[in-house]
Amino acid sequence: MKKIILSAIMLIGLAFTAQAQDISKNALGLRFGDSGGFGAELSYQRALGSNNRLELDLGWRNRTNFNDNNYDDSAIKLTGLYQWVWNIDGGFNWYAGIGGGVGNYSYDNNNTSYNDTFAFAAGDIGIEYNFDFPLLVSLDFRPEFGGSGYYKNNYGSDVALALRYQF
Repeated sequence: MKKIILSAIMLIGLAFTAQAQDISKNALGLRFGDSGGFGAELSYQRALGSNNRLELDLGWRNRTNFNDNNYDDSAIKLTGLYQWVWNIDGGFNWYAGIGGGVGNYSYDNNNTSYNDTFAFAAGDIGIEYNFDFPLLVSLDFRPEFGGSGYYKNNYGSDVALALRYQF
């Protein structure tokens, strides 16, 4: 835990010393990952300055598992992240962010039904490439803490590939 806190402090410190990098004013697309089975998220990014932005992701899922106790579950979650962006070279950037979100899930296993709302804190670190045409491709890692019982041990994470149209 100390390493995570120290890493977050270092990233915030870097954010204040980084040189400006122009980023797209808006980007809209899909983020494909596996955070607790969410699979895909509708993703929107809005520039707040020359090297920082807000990212909002809406994820949903509905699945049935016949191999493991015949259960059905569905969930929806909204994630918001504040991100700092640094240029590596040319169209390559790396970014880090912090934020959180809320969600709702329901679980049905034979005669047992359960429905709950959860909140979580999230971090984000990734790399992206801005093409000469309006396409942004990124690969990121997002740890999520909390979840009020949705995540096992109150921790979930995913690695995701995102494709976004920039405008």
